[in-house]
Amino acid sequence: MPDRDRDYVEFVEASSTTLRRTAYLVCGDWHRADDVVQDALYKLYLSWSKVDRGGNPLAYARRIVINAALDIGRRPWRREVSTDSPPELARNDDTADAYAERDEVLSALLQLAPRQRACIVLRYYEDLSIEQTAEILNCTQGTVKSQSARGLETLRRAINLTRSIGRLS
Repeated sequence: MPDRDRDYVEFVEASSTTLRRTAYLVCGDWHRADDVVQDALYKLYLSWSKVDRGGNPLAYARRIVINAALDIGRRPWRREVSTDSPPELARNDDTADAYAERDEVLSALLQLAPRQRACIVLRYYEDLSIEQTAEILNCTQGTVKSQSARGLETLRRAINLTRSIGRLS
C-alpha cells in the first residue's frame, strides 16, 4: 500500500467516529450523518495529496463534513415536511435522567437553523474557538458569535418549554 493511502487509512480510522458524531449533531439523523461522512471522506481522499498532514487534517475534514451536512439539508428531496401539529413525544419513565436530558438537548438542537446548529456543535461540542469555527464555516467571527448567541437562546427556550410541558403532564 502506498504511503499516501496508508496515511489516509490511518487518518480515517482515527477520526471517523468524531466526524460521524459531528455530522449527526449537525444534521440530526444517524443515517444522514453516515452519508455525510462517507461523502466527505471521499472528497478528502480525492484531495488527500494536497492536504497538509503536518498542519491539521482533522480541521480540514471537519470543514468538509460541516459543509456536506449543510448542503444535504438544502437538497429538495431531503427537506422535512411541516405538519399542522408536532408529533407526540415518546415517553419512557424507565430512562435514566442522563439519557432523558441528552435526548432533550438533542431534540432542542434539531430545532435550530442549520447554520446555528453548526456553530453550536463546533463551538460547544467540538470545543473549537470562534476563529476555528469561522474558518470551518467560511464566515466572519461576528457571524459565529451572533449565530451561537441566537442558537443558545433558542436552545434555552426549547429546553425550558419541554420542561414546562413535562411538569404539566
